[in-house]
Amino acid sequence: MHAGPAPGPPPRNTGPQRIPRPLDDPSCGFAGRVVAWSAADQPTSRRRDDARARDPRDPHDGDEELTTQESRAGRQRAAAAETDTKVGSARESVDIPSPETASAEIAVVGMAVMGSNLARNLGRHGYRVAVYDHWADRTVAMMEKNGDEGTFVPSGTVEDLARSLERPRRIILLVKAGEVTDQVIDTLLPHLEEGDIVVDGGNSFFEDTRRREAKLRELGFHFVGAGVSGGEVGALEGPSIMPGGSTESYEALGPMLEDISAHVDGEPCCTHIGPDGSGHFVKMVHNGIEYADIQFIGEAYELLSAAGFSHEEAAGVFEEWNTGDLDSYLIEITADVLRQIDAKTGEPLLDVIVDAAGMKGTGTWTVQTALDLATPVNTIAESVFARAVSSHTTLRRSAQRVLTGPGGTLEVEDRAAFVADLRDSLWASKVIAYAQGLDQIRMAGEEYGWDVDMAEVAKIWRAGCIIRAELLNRIRDEYAGGDLETLLEAPSVSDGLARCQDGWRRTIGRAVQAGVPVPGFSAAVAYYDMVRAPRVNAAMTQGLRDYFGAHTYRRTDAEGSFHTLWSGDRSEITVD
Repeated sequence: MHAGPAPGPPPRNTGPQRIPRPLDDPSCGFAGRVVAWSAADQPTSRRRDDARARDPRDPHDGDEELTTQESRAGRQRAAAAETDTKVGSARESVDIPSPETASAEIAVVGMAVMGSNLARNLGRHGYRVAVYDHWADRTVAMMEKNGDEGTFVPSGTVEDLARSLERPRRIILLVKAGEVTDQVIDTLLPHLEEGDIVVDGGNSFFEDTRRREAKLRELGFHFVGAGVSGGEVGALEGPSIMPGGSTESYEALGPMLEDISAHVDGEPCCTHIGPDGSGHFVKMVHNGIEYADIQFIGEAYELLSAAGFSHEEAAGVFEEWNTGDLDSYLIEITADVLRQIDAKTGEPLLDVIVDAAGMKGTGTWTVQTALDLATPVNTIAESVFARAVSSHTTLRRSAQRVLTGPGGTLEVEDRAAFVADLRDSLWASKVIAYAQGLDQIRMAGEEYGWDVDMAEVAKIWRAGCIIRAELLNRIRDEYAGGDLETLLEAPSVSDGLARCQDGWRRTIGRAVQAGVPVPGFSAAVAYYDMVRAPRVNAAMTQGLRDYFGAHTYRRTDAEGSFHTLWSGDRSEITVD
């Protein structure tokens, strides 16, 4: 099926597109250049090899793209106010000619930090990359600063963007999730042809991705929801990429994504996850596991502090842990954070950061979706709730005035034994979080028909992403070696948990007695004990439900459902 214009290049605009100079650059140096920038076209002084953070004063947040003209004008006025630029004042322009040929192999839409860094990554790998942003000064700035890093084809309009691309078109969107993504897609569609591929590289909710994939498939296009993890540095140097979508789309797109992804022992941290929203689902769960991992690290840090460890001493503990089974990116950077000194006060930075944790929603989505699937992820849930409690300042102030308990300090005689127990608690809890997250992916695969390969998921998380860890090598090997119902039944994992559980339990006991909150560690050991128990308290739950609501129960010695006539003679009846 064909949608949009008839096959072939759309009608050309007359004349080059006029794009304002960036507000802070009085001398853009590429007026009149050919459309394709390459290293030979740009002076060496323009080179920028690092992944630079966006200035927090930047009026553009890196997400709003292709909005209405009225909205855009309002934002331009706000930007002008922030930079002391008079609205309507004369500003020089540069010419970006319309492309003469379809020369670009792939496009990136959205030139904020993530988008520009991914475009640079593609360019550094030798691909010809079309770049576009609704805010034209971002495109200009990217070309001025980084245009020497590859062959780039900038566009001033969506029409020119579509014209610049080889067929099938491959267009990666790195824009704000939600309504903005839909707006961008709707703006692109009239300029696409059957078989073209649109990729959403943002943190979109997987159900939105399923909806978009179905819509574009109906129109004859391919839609790929690709989870991209690693932040702005990963986007530039090699992220972990989790693309969903059709097999046909991956055949055209996958080799490029694998090429620019992180690699471990020559293997790319990118694989075809499965159909429609599977890629974004796996990325969502990745983020949920990240929430739990960070919570566990926070609890370990808090217990070290309660035991009298200085920031430097605690940093040394994490540094040592990072040389063994706990080797991971998050453990590594924890030592850096602990050692960071605040330039303004001379105090440890952690002591001047407000004790309230933020979140952007993917952890919440993970928990909500787990509830829909009836899949327990209590370690992830507790990490989300812990952030919520930390930010509930009025609740905490009120409670601090009236609630009593232990003072939150630990008397530790044998520091080495205490640290060993804490290390076992951290490792065992991390394993539980991974097991729960992977089980959620497995259950979603059954629900939506995705057939996700768990060994492949573990493989692509080993580098490039935030939760990259030595543990993932073990997880990958265990899933590759057999069909596991849960990670916990893998021999090396169950043996490790058996070795760690004494220290794990001692740590939680000490924390409770001292009044140090450890909701993550506690949730993890509770899950461990529940899944290994022959019977739990569910019989009482069913008995009570049957008593007050006639919800019935099943028996251990007979098939079918039953109800006791609690308000009558208390005889039992069979319920169909």
